[in-house]
Amino acid sequence: MIDTTVFQDKKAVYYTLGCKLNFAETSSIGKILKEAGVRTARRGERADICIVNTCSVTDVADKKCRQAIHKLVRQHPGAFVVVTGCYAQLKPEQIADIEGVDLVLGAEQKGDLVSYLGNLEKKTHGEAVTTAVKDIRSFSPSCSRGDRTRYFLKVQDGCDYFCSYCTIPFARGRSRNGKIEDLVAQARQVVAEGGKEIVLTGVNIGDFGKSTGETFFDLVKALDEVDGMERYRISSIEPNLLTDEIIDFVSRSRHFMPHFHIPLQSGCDEVLKLMRRRYDTALFASKIHTVKKLMPDAFIGVDVIVGTRGETPEYFDRAYEFIEGLDVTQLHVFSYSERPGTQALKIDYVVSPEEKHERSQRLLALSEQKLHAFYARHIGREAEVLMEKARAGMPMHGFTRNYIRVEMEHNDALDNHLLKVRLGDFNEDGTALKGMML
Repeated sequence: MIDTTVFQDKKAVYYTLGCKLNFAETSSIGKILKEAGVRTARRGERADICIVNTCSVTDVADKKCRQAIHKLVRQHPGAFVVVTGCYAQLKPEQIADIEGVDLVLGAEQKGDLVSYLGNLEKKTHGEAVTTAVKDIRSFSPSCSRGDRTRYFLKVQDGCDYFCSYCTIPFARGRSRNGKIEDLVAQARQVVAEGGKEIVLTGVNIGDFGKSTGETFFDLVKALDEVDGMERYRISSIEPNLLTDEIIDFVSRSRHFMPHFHIPLQSGCDEVLKLMRRRYDTALFASKIHTVKKLMPDAFIGVDVIVGTRGETPEYFDRAYEFIEGLDVTQLHVFSYSERPGTQALKIDYVVSPEEKHERSQRLLALSEQKLHAFYARHIGREAEVLMEKARAGMPMHGFTRNYIRVEMEHNDALDNHLLKVRLGDFNEDGTALKGMML
């Protein structure tokens, strides 16, 4: 039994870097600390506890993590500083050496953070508590709302794929997941709290079931039966794990939205092999075709990495041509970042930073064209929009079922409401369509 009296009336600040999964996990940590008596520090208040949840997907992410730690140490002198997340698992001793850091927790310890805080007494040197990646077994449940209308439900963690450029399996461990019955219970709790939309998150969610003998399709079907939930969205899912039965089910479901995020990473088969991806361009194209055949208006976001080792100019041109011909909505473009310990470092051909930038700009311009064309096709149509809480001084906005951003005049009474609207023209900066309530 943990003595929580030391936490009473303590104030905490939280800083999260990286993916939606990290934000969901930070939210869960915050809930646990709140139950122990800790409240979130208000703007301008000096915190007693600083929690930093880190990312390590690129060297830039590592640098941002270090900068965030230094900044919090300066802003909250004397606070007990805890660092966790992917960077903490990969480089615990490096982080423990940062002045002001008291505790570094690895992936296995993150979900039980409170039990490691002790009496919150500052240390002369940071203490690192981690578990070897092969021994990471726990699945820490997480379902967060944050400051948005939608909730993020963590259904899976870890990855067994070991792509040549990626450190995530070393940072989060092997693939594991929660039980369907527990995840359904969490979804019902969201309904009880008034939530209307859940995004299913994880590291490799299509691989769901490794630790429970279930499947991602089983989970989708079970969640679809939850009374009162209006919308689900599937976050990033590998193309080889996005089965035709899942696509078909989503096309017929009222609750699962026609919105997919499918990582491609490269549109060149030779580069996909160097990346150790588990599909080729033919399979990817067939998945896009199947989605669009059943859901012509589906939003499809695609991840692409440029400048990976081995991506010659010829290979990039081939990739660009392939992506240009895909009926997808938006590209999420990332520049390749070398990660220590990855197999990609054994590939000789290296792309210069200048060439990476040029390739990124070409793909971002293509993405802008595709997104603009997708939005333009919907002008004048009627749509159902779930409104989100507007930030001060900003127009109110929400998203259609197929993830078109819609802006309307500010009205707090419409927050978290489903509205029937007519989609008008683009807003001034071209990032949304104007909505008129019907």
